[in-house]
Amino acid sequence: MAVSGGRTAILGQKRRRVSFPEKRHPTSFFFPGTPLPFGASHSRMPVPVSALLLLAALATPQDTTGAGSISGIVSDVNGQHVRGVVLCAAAGKRCGTTDAGGAFKITDLRAGDYELDVRAPGLPAYPATTVTVRAGLDTSVEVTIPALEALAQEVTVRGARFIAPQEVKSSSFLVQPADVEKSAGALQDVSRVVQTLPGVAIGSDDFRNDIIVRGGSPLENLFIVDNIEIPNINSFATFSSAGGTTSLVDAALIQDVTFLSGGYPAPFSNRTSSVLQIAAREGDRARVRGRATLGFAGAGGIVEGPIGRQRGSWIVSLRRSFLDLFTNDVGIGGVPVTSTLNAKAVYDLTPADRLWIVNISGRDSLRLGATETRFAVDEEINNLDIRYRGWRAATGVNWQRTFGARGVGLFGITRSDATVGQSLKDLFRDGRPAGPTADAAIAAAPVVFREDSRESETTAKYDLTVNAPGLGKLQVGASVKILRARYDADQPFGADNLFSATPGLNAFRLKQTLTTSQTGAYVQSTRDWTRRVNVTWGARVDHYAYPGQTRLSPRAGVSVSLTDRWSWRTSYGRYFQLPPIFYLAVFPENRTTRPFRADHYVTGLSYIPTPTVRLTVEAYQKAYGDYPVAAGLPSVSLANIGDTFNIRDTFFPLVSQGRGRARGVEVFIEKKPAGRWFGQANLAVSQARHAGFDGVLRPGAFDYPVIANAVGGIRAGSGWDFSVRAAFLSGRPYTPFDAARSTAQSRPIYDLERINAERAPDYFRLDVRVDRRFTIGGRPLNLFAGVQNLTNRRNFAGYAWSRRSNTVRFQEQLGVFPILGFDWRF
Repeated sequence: MAVSGGRTAILGQKRRRVSFPEKRHPTSFFFPGTPLPFGASHSRMPVPVSALLLLAALATPQDTTGAGSISGIVSDVNGQHVRGVVLCAAAGKRCGTTDAGGAFKITDLRAGDYELDVRAPGLPAYPATTVTVRAGLDTSVEVTIPALEALAQEVTVRGARFIAPQEVKSSSFLVQPADVEKSAGALQDVSRVVQTLPGVAIGSDDFRNDIIVRGGSPLENLFIVDNIEIPNINSFATFSSAGGTTSLVDAALIQDVTFLSGGYPAPFSNRTSSVLQIAAREGDRARVRGRATLGFAGAGGIVEGPIGRQRGSWIVSLRRSFLDLFTNDVGIGGVPVTSTLNAKAVYDLTPADRLWIVNISGRDSLRLGATETRFAVDEEINNLDIRYRGWRAATGVNWQRTFGARGVGLFGITRSDATVGQSLKDLFRDGRPAGPTADAAIAAAPVVFREDSRESETTAKYDLTVNAPGLGKLQVGASVKILRARYDADQPFGADNLFSATPGLNAFRLKQTLTTSQTGAYVQSTRDWTRRVNVTWGARVDHYAYPGQTRLSPRAGVSVSLTDRWSWRTSYGRYFQLPPIFYLAVFPENRTTRPFRADHYVTGLSYIPTPTVRLTVEAYQKAYGDYPVAAGLPSVSLANIGDTFNIRDTFFPLVSQGRGRARGVEVFIEKKPAGRWFGQANLAVSQARHAGFDGVLRPGAFDYPVIANAVGGIRAGSGWDFSVRAAFLSGRPYTPFDAARSTAQSRPIYDLERINAERAPDYFRLDVRVDRRFTIGGRPLNLFAGVQNLTNRRNFAGYAWSRRSNTVRFQEQLGVFPILGFDWRF
């Protein structure tokens, strides 16, 4: 058999040809409950969860989360589909037979490499070829068998391209490890790579890695790493944000990334915009290896090796920032310090049972504000003294069991913890410096905000896919999540909110411990109605013990193969999300806030003209309801926040009376690596509108009418690689200041008659990167250098009101920013 490069994801495998003796016969073949008071929890599972678990126990299993499959089409040299060909993997334990259309599928495969055996009727098997299977993905191949009269019989397997499973009908993208590790502008951060995909926008600060999807808040994104749901995968994160500065996940440990930007199926819950799934790779099962890295996220090392006689493996990554070793101030009054730990261990208990343990954790600290050398400079940062420290960790234990040829089940227990401690002193609170020097002012200034809080989540979940007569692929699952929080925060003087001319609003003192729960279950069926039409339908039910609400979420999708190259897909889904618990706890009236809702409508066409090129066009609409909005500030909605480190402006009494909508069209084209170059480009035209308590629809804070991205690279030979990234966003909306009121109070106050009525200048950024590969002592060494914002464009970050000069100041984003680093494997 010969293996060649694949289509849309993992490519670059070399084709090899094997000759076979002439055969005399034709040879044809070429993949709920009752509302509970605050702090209470259920002592038993709601009825829908119990019912679905019973259904799972009685059903016949087939496939589930964490298992992959091989599927494809078998044809002869004339392109005619061949029936009755048997293809087997896992030493003949998993097989599939082609139908009249030449299609086959081998399910229930763990992640790994498999020898694919091909048997035509009445003939011996051809020599096997290796096909890679990834967790949760379908490996799609094309198999061609030779003509009968050929003297040298040659079977060709083309692939493998990794695609989302059948139940994912639209808005899905696969990101490969090389995209995260080597793409210009990525900074080895998976979130920054996702920012280049259709409909995804960069936030208001280049230092942050927020994911803004189709006009939604960054708070609306779900992060999953190896079946572990993690509230935030970034460093320097707060409880009221989903972004940060850098990812806690080491890019060198990533196996695959799946990003779903809308219309995703029933297994996913409690997020209304997108799903980011990361599969971490295994360690080396043959020998101990090492790797040293240095880059934007810091310096670090990776060690990996086998467990037992190649029955398992382990891998550990440690990273730490290093700027604090050379300076105590990078121009912001301090130096960010971060350290991260990633670890994974996998062990095959039996041929049917696999156990793996994963940990993602990080610690960070930062001091911002006035220093003696910069105290006189008229910048808002020099009016403050900010101290931050944070720690977060997520650990999961997963047990995957295959039931022979019948299916796979996955049981997981996870624990996620996060602590945040921060304090803010306002050195200019009374309209003048609190002291003659920075140190004196810091000592004399009052603490206007302080927090020392902790949140944790413990989750038990089970996912199972069954093959039910008349229902096809039937997936069921259930989960129980226990949330615990200890909040200790206060804002003694209130906040000078930008949306109000009344100073000192919403003072609070929060010191509370709570325990609550969220339970959920889903059922979903995927089946072929005809050879070209596949339908997915299902629903999930979720119960939020706090604030005592139960929600039903229907999901459905259809895919139609119009031709061998064209396909049409459409999907619908209703999604619910509970606002961050911190928001609900801070004011008593917030505890009746309901989960908000988003209805997704997505439809689109896909065209694959060659094995390595894909073109898609999608149209979508999201309709929001019950969004939390400020009760006393008529135009303010939580839908317009989430991409900032300043959380003081987001604390206010809430009511669930907001609404909104987002709609747009996206065009995406990609050329996957299959030779010397690769590239992708996309264009999104969209509109996002949100209403506050007053019911008036206005442009949302994340309304970018036009977004365009282009990413590409080339292997120039002699060990040189070049990549480039260009991003364009039309100006985001902003609210101008009320000059008269702001001047009178020497602080920023918005013009409430012009909420998001102005547009910022357009955003543009060009990033480049060059890599040079060497071999030293037989070990590969990669050196790289890059530049962010090569043109040094002064991109708009916002307008700030200077309390010292009582004037407006323009704030810009990141200027020219050089990147250097290396990756040495040993």
